[in-house]
Amino acid sequence: MSSTYVATAEVKAPFDWKRVFFLFLGVALFSIIYFAPPWPDAIDPMGKHFTLSVQGKGALALFALAATWWIFEVLPIGVTGIAIGVIQALFLIRKPEVAFKDFMDPSVLFIFGSIVIGLVFTKSGLTKRMAYKMLSIVGERTSMIYLGCFVMTVALTHLMAHTAVAATMFPLLMAINALYSDSDQPTKFGKGLFIGMAYVAGAGSIITLLGSARAAVAIAFFKEMTGKEISFFELTLYLLPLGWIMMMLIWGMMMIFCKPEKAIIPGLKERAKRMYTELGGWSRNEIMTLVIVLSVIILIAAKNWVPALKTIDKTAILLSSTLLFFILNILKIEDLEDIPWNIILLFGGAMSIGFCLWQTHAAEWLAVNWLALFKEASGVVFILGIAFFVMVMTNFIMNVAAIAISLPVALVIAPYLGVAGEVIFFASLATAGMPFFLLIGAAPNAIAYGSKQFTAGEFFRYGIMASVVLMFVVWVMVTVVWPLMGLPIMLAK
Repeated sequence: MSSTYVATAEVKAPFDWKRVFFLFLGVALFSIIYFAPPWPDAIDPMGKHFTLSVQGKGALALFALAATWWIFEVLPIGVTGIAIGVIQALFLIRKPEVAFKDFMDPSVLFIFGSIVIGLVFTKSGLTKRMAYKMLSIVGERTSMIYLGCFVMTVALTHLMAHTAVAATMFPLLMAINALYSDSDQPTKFGKGLFIGMAYVAGAGSIITLLGSARAAVAIAFFKEMTGKEISFFELTLYLLPLGWIMMMLIWGMMMIFCKPEKAIIPGLKERAKRMYTELGGWSRNEIMTLVIVLSVIILIAAKNWVPALKTIDKTAILLSSTLLFFILNILKIEDLEDIPWNIILLFGGAMSIGFCLWQTHAAEWLAVNWLALFKEASGVVFILGIAFFVMVMTNFIMNVAAIAISLPVALVIAPYLGVAGEVIFFASLATAGMPFFLLIGAAPNAIAYGSKQFTAGEFFRYGIMASVVLMFVVWVMVTVVWPLMGLPIMLAK
């Protein structure tokens, strides 16, 4: 009787003091900032005052709480996203109809559509076909598998948005990881594969106008402020070396900090060839999936060149693929259960906190205070200070917004220091594309998290190292590479 009781008794889980500590730390930071007396105005070099409103201070308090909870995963990341909307409504930081509307922002739905594409690639069998083909080419060395995956990711970002690239690469990497290990437990190889993919997707996205929306918006913004045009060719010319250098350095970093447990997977090349052959001819679903996805990519890319397509929203184009997948019976209703709603809610919360910081002018107040620190600095330090601010802010708010709040202040200070506007543009755009700290910084980060190969805390720790590498590369570009390429760094006297 007693043995039966022992066998069936509920085992009490140990109390998670670490989780409770960081849960209350987030609440404490929110309370300290929110209930603090009014903070002083930020003052730009022209003497203009930027007041931090009660709502703006509330946005900064929420910013601190969300960052703490996300980094230490005290709640599921999607639930922290929901908390962002709830706290805005409860503390009157923004109206509820505004705060919660951001969860259905077109950017969030774009991520949803991208994830569905990844789901269809897996279900149709295209993922296995691509994975086996790539492995039969790159071979059995895990270092070369890393490199092959990273090169493929960056190359794709030259032609399509990095969100769509991450959604395409994710199931392929899952298939490769399954060939590496039969266990569900995380491996160093899995960590390096997925974290590296997220990082290099960002590095590749800065190179062309097709990699993300941020470049086109930033070019238009820069032209409006300076009257100068940045062409497609100029953008690629100056940012291509930076993007590819970062890809190689991230590969090296993953080989050091996420060195695979196995240097070689014996027999993988032959096994991949055999498995590719066993797939046989292309199925109806594979062909239809490929046609639909390629059509969507071409239409979104063509928006930059065809005037008739400029008025059509890219999210609507992408979601048309979701509709077609169901209309053509490639997906069924039960497939909706495989959507990682935790990731969707995460990005809903990310959009909400980003717009909150933007609309309450809290981000603007931060930017003016930060950049004012560099008004007496040397030109290079000033450029790096702007790049650093954009890099940090783009982990929390839309990268376009991070550029939009920093460029106006930077371009006011720049002439006093003799700094050319173009170098500020390129340095800011480079770091805006590589938010390595937080999962909410970019869609590829959140998509990679769906692999369950790493925690948000691990992503943050590796992200600090990757960000140090990024700032070093930007410094090298500003002091050596860009001057040799003819980009003006300082204004002619």
